[in-house]
Amino acid sequence: MTEEPRLPAQDMIERLAPALSLSTRIRAVTALLAGMAGTLFVSALWWSEPGPLPGRTHLAFAMLTVFCLTWAGYGGWLLTRRVPLFAADQVIAAWIGLAASLVTTAVVTVVAVGRGSGAGPALAVGGLFVAVALVLAVRAHARREALLRRMHELTGREEEGGTRSP
Repeated sequence: MTEEPRLPAQDMIERLAPALSLSTRIRAVTALLAGMAGTLFVSALWWSEPGPLPGRTHLAFAMLTVFCLTWAGYGGWLLTRRVPLFAADQVIAAWIGLAASLVTTAVVTVVAVGRGSGAGPALAVGGLFVAVALVLAVRAHARREALLRRMHELTGREEEGGTRSP
């Protein structure tokens, strides 16, 4: 027999995965760098405009800057995590994508109607982006729920003294 005490499942999981996987780190660095680069690029375009801009243009630049800052913040948050995330990162990314798709579709539709070109094409393209983002959000939530359910199953079995229930 060993003198080592039995660890709860949560402690074992944290010991097995104290850092992010390589693919998660790559995603985090990519989101951080793309968000920062996007913020710098959009801000440089916004500030370097030679003349006064209409309100819609200011709104579009502000919206794009916020989206880029959000992705940069997400990448930075993901890089600082040292615990298993159980796909929470995927859920957050899916919600960011869905919010960006919805807001962009709404703004583009308003601009299209304001110009008299009709809302049809803007809604069709925007609707496609929103649908894809919604599917990804549903998949991310399902994956997270499955991982959490599995963790609870493993935790429950260990607390019962290591016996398997039929």
